[in-house]
Amino acid sequence: MVDYHAANNQYSSGGAQTYMEQENDWDRDLLLDPAWEKQQRKTFTAWCNSHLRKAGTQIENIEEDFRDGLKLMLLLEVISGERLPKPERGKMRVHKINNVNKALDFIASKGVKLVSIGAEEIVDGNAKMTLGMIWTIILRFAIQDISVEETSAKEGLLLWCQRKTAPYKNVNVQNFHISWKDGLAFNALIHRHRPELIDYDKLRKDDPVTNLNNAFEVAEKYLDIPKMLDAEDIVNTARPDEKAIMTYVSSFYHAFSGAQKAETAANRICKVLAVNQENEHLMQDYESLASALLEWIRRTIPWLENRNPEKTMSEMQQKLEDFRDYRRVHKPPKVQEKCQLEINFNTLQTKLRLGGRPAFMPSEGHMVADINRAWHTLEGAEKGYEEWLLNEIRRLERLDHLAEKFRQKASIHESWTDGKEAMLTQKDYETATLSEVKALLRKHQAFESDLAAHQDRMEQIAAIAQELNELDYYDSPSVNARCQKICDQWDCLGALTQSRRESLQKTEKVLESIDELYLEYAKRAAPFNNWMESAMEDLQDMFIVHNIEEIQSLIHAHEQFKSTLPDANREREAIQAFHSEVQKIAQHNGIKLSGINPYTTITPQSIDSKWEQAQQLVPQRDQALQEELRKQQSHDNLRRNFAEQANVVGPWIQNKMEEIGTISIEMIGTLEDQLTNLKEYERSIVDYKPNIEQLEGVHQHIQEALIFDNVYTAYSMEHIRVGWEQLLTTIARTINEIENQILTRDAKGISQEELYEYRASFNHFDKDHSGALMAEEFKACLISLGYDVENDKQGDAEFARIMGIVDPNNTGTVTFQAFIDFMSRETTDTDTADQVIASFKILAADKNFITADELRRELPPDQAEYCIARMAPYTGPDAVPGALDYMSFSTALYGESDL
Repeated sequence: MVDYHAANNQYSSGGAQTYMEQENDWDRDLLLDPAWEKQQRKTFTAWCNSHLRKAGTQIENIEEDFRDGLKLMLLLEVISGERLPKPERGKMRVHKINNVNKALDFIASKGVKLVSIGAEEIVDGNAKMTLGMIWTIILRFAIQDISVEETSAKEGLLLWCQRKTAPYKNVNVQNFHISWKDGLAFNALIHRHRPELIDYDKLRKDDPVTNLNNAFEVAEKYLDIPKMLDAEDIVNTARPDEKAIMTYVSSFYHAFSGAQKAETAANRICKVLAVNQENEHLMQDYESLASALLEWIRRTIPWLENRNPEKTMSEMQQKLEDFRDYRRVHKPPKVQEKCQLEINFNTLQTKLRLGGRPAFMPSEGHMVADINRAWHTLEGAEKGYEEWLLNEIRRLERLDHLAEKFRQKASIHESWTDGKEAMLTQKDYETATLSEVKALLRKHQAFESDLAAHQDRMEQIAAIAQELNELDYYDSPSVNARCQKICDQWDCLGALTQSRRESLQKTEKVLESIDELYLEYAKRAAPFNNWMESAMEDLQDMFIVHNIEEIQSLIHAHEQFKSTLPDANREREAIQAFHSEVQKIAQHNGIKLSGINPYTTITPQSIDSKWEQAQQLVPQRDQALQEELRKQQSHDNLRRNFAEQANVVGPWIQNKMEEIGTISIEMIGTLEDQLTNLKEYERSIVDYKPNIEQLEGVHQHIQEALIFDNVYTAYSMEHIRVGWEQLLTTIARTINEIENQILTRDAKGISQEELYEYRASFNHFDKDHSGALMAEEFKACLISLGYDVENDKQGDAEFARIMGIVDPNNTGTVTFQAFIDFMSRETTDTDTADQVIASFKILAADKNFITADELRRELPPDQAEYCIARMAPYTGPDAVPGALDYMSFSTALYGESDL
């Protein structure tokens, strides 16, 4: 007889030795109660057949059918999944002993200490030894691996039964004999895992046979657990056999634990796939929104960069109105889209980090930085376009003013030169008397004086024409043609004037008579007449001003001009006195006058007529200046109105920006409270928008009035708009940060107190309250939290590793969100690719591949189809048709290979 008592001395510690030593008294128990042997024989036979059926065979008599060792070796191969040495097929006793020894050697190799069990007893059909051997096999392969809360074997199985049956009335499992006699414990185990199979409330404690038969029949029919005992075997025994009950109960444990593992594995896979599907949807939404926004920017920038000027003021005003519509109607929704795009991107990255997935990398040109660069280009083009519009309007206004001034001066000059060529070319001096010639000479001198006085107007006309050409006036050709005609005529007048003077001087020697009084009249009348013409021209001159000071300056100059009118009137009266004196002398001396002053064409009537016209133009000029003064006062009121509102809105926006910065640093209440307060704060900011719109209305009136400066405020509408947009973006980003902190807290299981501690540590080292820590500040923060990152070789290496996690882009700063992600990653655990692979392996029944049918059976329909569509065919040596590779699929979920 072979003694396996010391077959494996190395197996001397741990749970296996303990439970085996507790069962060393099996043979003594059998001798005490023959009923137990009957129960064991029946239970062990059913247990063996439940496994042998997998190999297509079974046993009828437990001590006879194992005598040749063949079915014993087959049983061990089925339950262990390993190959035993090749059995001997001979019929002799030695062959049978050798086969049984091979089986016993295999059992001993698994760390099992066999006591007084030899191959000869088994071959001889010793029932006691055979049952002891089978119980040893059951303990090792069906009970030993049961573990619940660090307990194993018998204790673990008992604890599992107690927990599963705890909620059920009339069930109190304390052992593996008396506690099972009424059958309620068996029914409770089944109902706990498969409630649809048993109506537990209808069972009665006083009817154990019915209870036991119900449990055994349901287990055999629906759970594939063979009926190992009869109800009468248990009920009619004072104390049922413990080993038989343990064997039966272990079958329930293995049946239910396998289903539970599959369910857990399926749930894990569903969770991972749901997260992956949601992330893919968020990525698609980001790409779509980014493409639409970039396309709008691409279409808008060429419009803003178009610098083709219009010819008229009305056309440029229409361009300005189109630009205002763009600012009020088209741009604001795009600002909101840009802000939402950044929020979606941050939320997606946070979810990917929390799920252990690789960061989302948008397609080329669709990064947030790319969108910000495009947006910056758009705003640059927008600012340049607005400046160009305003400059073009100023230029056209200046051109219209200069063109009107040119036409007025040209008309006055052309009116003055009308007939001058005919006068200078006449030969009247050839038939004139001496006095007439002298008069003609003096008249010509007066004309030259008048001609010289008009030289200034000629220069003004030429200068205005030159300026119109330099400013690219659209009707410059006609202006140039008219100016050239005037200049040519002026040159011709100069030449004719010189020629006539020379002719008169030739005849002066013979013409001596001169009327000094007429001459004196002509000398004083000509400059006075020119002064009056200049005054009338000035009184009718157009003007353009941009503020009260300029119009007041014109009014002051006009008042000074009016103060000279009394002196001018005295000069007029003196000139008229010359003419009166001529009439008096001629009448006194009986001289018959021709009625025409030979020295000038300026008559007293023309002087009086022009004086009356000048007198009428003065109040008209007063009225025009006063109207312009009222206009400038109205403009000044618009400036003050805008400044009054802007000086309130501007500081309000600045204060709100500072308050948001303070809120993001302070920690008042829970994250949900902070989020609620921030959203209420955001609504209060949005409610302030009517003030911005009211200010836009005032600014529109200012632009329509062509007001380009405002000394009463340092705020422009552009400053207010930029500040408002920054305020809306800042509050939205702050809300998004709190939401991401909530996501991090919920996903990682971080408590509110831990978040407060993280925020307090972060704020303590954020000296400039910028919302981000520099590298040295972050190192000091880590040291305060107990991290060994001191300035030595090991500490520097650890700090470099941590910075690679929290600052992957090497910006040199660490945001609070990155700080929280790092701290949560250090303190919590997440699903890994290995865990997902292990879950798929359970669903695949330990195969290296899985089939579509298995996926559809274990997973919800949508997620099963999701896996099937993305899993590559399995190409391993054990592949079968339709096999799918779940390993590469699982690693792809976590970025370790391409899906």
